[in-house]
Amino acid sequence: MLPATSKLCAAISYRHLRNMTGLRRQAAVAISQELSRLASHSPGPSTWIHQVRRRSSLLSSRLEEKPFSEMEMSYIKQGEEALQKSLRILEDQDDWKTETVAGNGDRVLSKVLPDVGKVFRLEVVVDQPLDTVYGELVDNMEQMGDWNPNVKEVRILEKIGKDTVITHEKAAATPGNIVGPRDFVSVRCSRRRGSTCVLAGMSTTYGAMPEQEGFIRAENGPTCMVLRPLPGSPSQTRLTWLLSIDLKGWLPKSIINQVLSQTQVDFAKHLRQRLARPVPV
Repeated sequence: MLPATSKLCAAISYRHLRNMTGLRRQAAVAISQELSRLASHSPGPSTWIHQVRRRSSLLSSRLEEKPFSEMEMSYIKQGEEALQKSLRILEDQDDWKTETVAGNGDRVLSKVLPDVGKVFRLEVVVDQPLDTVYGELVDNMEQMGDWNPNVKEVRILEKIGKDTVITHEKAAATPGNIVGPRDFVSVRCSRRRGSTCVLAGMSTTYGAMPEQEGFIRAENGPTCMVLRPLPGSPSQTRLTWLLSIDLKGWLPKSIINQVLSQTQVDFAKHLRQRLARPVPV
C-alpha cells in the first residue's frame, strides 16, 4: 500500500513541478524526497499527526509563491487552519468519553473544549483500501447525497488549486423534523502524506451563497476525517472523523448530542453500503 501511495503522490506532484523553476523546484523536490522517506516507515499513532502537521506547514509555505488572488489565499489559509486545529484536538488523547459503541466495533467518543464546545470522534474500520475510501469522500464528494440519507445535497462552489474547495451542503431533515433544515458553507482541504490522508474543513463566508430561504445557516469546524491503512491489512482503512457543529437555533443540548452521535454512526453504515456496491462496468 505504501509504495502505491508514494507513486500516486509522485505522479500528482509531477505536473506541478514542471511549472516550477529555480529554488521552488529544488524545495519541492526536497519535500517530495522527505515524504517518500516517511512513507517507508510505519509511524505510531502519536507520530503520524506530527508528520502531517509539519509537512502540511512546509507545503503551505510555498503557496505564497503561487499566483492565487488575495481572496483565494484567505480560503487556502482557512483550510490549513482547520486542518491544524483538528489535528491538535485529535492529538490530545485525554478526557474523551464514550458516547456509543456499535456491535461491529464502531465507536463514537466526545469531549468538551473551552474554545470549541463539544466535539465528537468516530473511530471505524472500513473493509476497503484507502484509495477507494478517499476517492468516494473526495473525488465523488458531490454524490454523497445519493447514498447518505442525512445529506440532501453537496455542491462544490469553487475549486482553488488542487487541494482546496468551497462547498455548500444541505442537511436532510431529521425524523419527525426534530432538527429543521440546515445548510453549511464550508472551506475544505485535502492532504495526502505517505500512507495518511486528511480531509479537513470549517465554515466560511462566500458572497455568491448567502443564507437560503427555508434553511438555518449552521456552522461547522474545525472538522476532519483521517484515513490510514489498517496496520498489517492494507485492504482495510481506519477512518477517524472529528465532528464539531453548531446547529444554531433553539435546540436542547441533549437533542443535539443525540443527533450528532447518531449521524456519525449512520454515516459509517451508509459509507460501507456505498463502497460495497458493484462497480459499474
